Amino acid sequence: MKRPRKVIVIGGGLGGLWAALRVAEAGFQVDIFSLFEVKRSHSVCAQGGINACFDTKGERDSVWQHIVDTLKGGAYLANQPPVKSMCEEAPGLIRTFERMGVTFSRTAEGLMDLRLFGGVKNRRTVFAGASTGQQLLYGVDQEVRRQEALGRVQKYEWWEFLSLVKDGQGVCKGIVVMNLRTMDIKSFPADAVILASGGMGQVFGHRSTNSTNSTGTAACRVYQQGAWFANSEFFQFHPTAMLGDDKTRLMSEAARGEGGRIWVPKDPGDRRKANQIPEHERLYFLEEWYPSYGNTVPRDVASRAIWKIVHEMGLGVGGEDKVYLDLTHLNPGFIEQRLHAILDIYRKFHGADPVHEPMEIYPSAHYAMGGLWVDFENDETDSGMKPGSPRNHATNIPGLYACGECDYGYHGANRLGANSLLSASFSGRVAGEAVSNYLKGLQDDLQAVPEQRFNDEISRQKTINKQLTESQGMENPYTLHHELGELMSSQVGVVRNNTTLQEALSSLQDLGQRSQAVNLRETNTWSNQALVFTRQLQDMIRLGQVITASALARDECRGAHYKPAFDLTAPKDAYPGDPAYEAYRDAWKQQNKKWLKTTITEQSDSGPLISFQPVDLSVLPPEEPRDYR
Repeated sequence: MKRPRKVIVIGGGLGGLWAALRVAEAGFQVDIFSLFEVKRSHSVCAQGGINACFDTKGERDSVWQHIVDTLKGGAYLANQPPVKSMCEEAPGLIRTFERMGVTFSRTAEGLMDLRLFGGVKNRRTVFAGASTGQQLLYGVDQEVRRQEALGRVQKYEWWEFLSLVKDGQGVCKGIVVMNLRTMDIKSFPADAVILASGGMGQVFGHRSTNSTNSTGTAACRVYQQGAWFANSEFFQFHPTAMLGDDKTRLMSEAARGEGGRIWVPKDPGDRRKANQIPEHERLYFLEEWYPSYGNTVPRDVASRAIWKIVHEMGLGVGGEDKVYLDLTHLNPGFIEQRLHAILDIYRKFHGADPVHEPMEIYPSAHYAMGGLWVDFENDETDSGMKPGSPRNHATNIPGLYACGECDYGYHGANRLGANSLLSASFSGRVAGEAVSNYLKGLQDDLQAVPEQRFNDEISRQKTINKQLTESQGMENPYTLHHELGELMSSQVGVVRNNTTLQEALSSLQDLGQRSQAVNLRETNTWSNQALVFTRQLQDMIRLGQVITASALARDECRGAHYKPAFDLTAPKDAYPGDPAYEAYRDAWKQQNKKWLKTTITEQSDSGPLISFQPVDLSVLPPEEPRDYR
C-alpha cells in the first residue's frame, strides 16, 4: 500500500504558513518544522505595512505603477514576470487577509487606510497600526490551525533543520532534524520540502535588526548540499534603526511615511539638545538632496546618505554615528495611534519618548534581497508567472522549493519597504500551489527510497555533534560571532571596496578555521544551547563568505551593493533631455550590458564558485535609470 503524499515545510513565518495552507487545502499532508512556536516567527517584526494598489486616496495610483516602482527600486535586477504577478495579485491577497480576520487600520469612512512608504510617490501601504506583520501572521496561523484540526497539518515546534535526504538521482526525499529540547536527531521522509526559513541578518551580529534566530543556517545547509545562492551581495541596511548595546532595533519606515523627518545639526560641534536647535540650524539632508521623494527615498539611498553625512561630512549627532529621526512636529495623538508599537519599543529600550524628542538612529543590516535561487515559468498569455506551474519557486535540487526571505525572487538589488510582507505571503502561496501540482505529477513511491539513506544522514549529523561537544579547543563561539558581526558590518557594509572585501574573505576563512577549535564547556544532552549555536555559527561564517565573494565579483554600484570606485552618478542639475543627462543615460545602459545579471554562487571545495545568469526583462525594459532627486 502506498504512503499518502506528504510535504515538509521548514519555517512557520508568513511564507511557511501560506505554503502549508495551500498544500493542505489541496488535500496533502503537511509537517511544519519550526525553531520555536510559529507565532514567534520573525514575520511579526515587520511593522509598517504591506503594499497593494487600492488608490483609496484618489492619487491615481495603479497596479502598473506598483510594478514599475518595484522593478526600478530593485535596480531592474529582479526577474520581471514574478514581480508582475505579485503586484497584480496583491489587492486580492489583502482581501483574503481581511476575510481571515486581519483588522487593518481604517479611515473615518471605513475604507482600508493607506500610508506612504519609501521609493514611491503614492500612498499604497495597507497597515494595522505599527504591528502589521504580527496581525497577518496570526490571521494565517488561524487558518493553518483549522487544517490541523482536520488532521492535514502537524506542527513540530522547537525542532531545527540539519540537512536534506536525497535519493540516488539527487531528488529531495526528506529531512534530518534535531529536537532542541532532547537533542534527539531524527529523519522524516517527504515527497517534497519547502524551505521558508527566513533571513540571515545575524551574519552581521548584534548590528542587525533581525531576531537572534535569523541566522540563515537552514538555507546555508542546503547550499552545502548543492542548492544555488543568488544575488547574496545585495544586503539591505535599514536607514532607521535604534542603536543598542545588545542589538539594534527597527524603527519602521512607517515613521517617515507618516511625516517623520531625518536631520542633523549643521554645526558638527553643536552639543545642544535637539529641541533647542532652531530650524535654520538643522540640515534636513534627504529633503535637500532628494526633493522629489524627501524622507521617503528608497532604503539603500537613505542609508548611503546617512553614511555620507556621518563618515564623509562629519555631521553625526554629537560627533557619533547617529542622526535624528524627528516626529515631534506631528500631532501626538496621531502618531500614538499610528505608530504606537515602535514608540513603545523606543521608550522601553532607549528611555526617551519620541513624541517629545527626536529618535537617534543609524543604518543597520536588515534584509537579504539575495537567497536561494528559485525558478519560475513564464505565462505567455500575460507576461507574468504561470499560475500553479511546478517550476515556480523550485530550487535547482529536484523536490526542494524555497519561499519567503530565504529566496531571491522579488526584490532585485534593493527591496522597497512594505514589499516584504507581500513577497513573503505571495511566494508562500505560489510555492504551496506549485508543490501541490508537483506531487500530482509524481510517479515514484516514497517507500522505494532505501531506509539506509536516512540512517546514514542521521549518523553523519550525530558525528558532527559528538565532535563539537568533545572538542577541547580554545575558542569561544560567542566571541567568534561578535567578531563575525563586527567584520561584516565594517567591511561588507553600506559602502564597500575590493581591497577591504579581499581582506574580509581572508578573515572569514580564518574565523571558519577557528570555529573548528571551539570549547563549548557544555556537554549536557538536554537542550545544549552552546552546541546549537556553534553549529549555526559555522554556517553563518560560510554565509559571510558567500556574501563577500559575491560582492567582490560585482564591480559596480547597484542598489544595496555600493562600491564608490565604480559609481556612475547622474550629473548635478541635469535632467532627461539635457545633453549631460542623456550622456549619463547612455553610459548607464552600457553598464547594464555588462552587469545587469544575476549572481549565482555554488558550493565548491575551494570556496564559493561565482557565475552569472541573465535577467528576464520582458515586462519593463530598463530605459530609465533610478533617479530620486
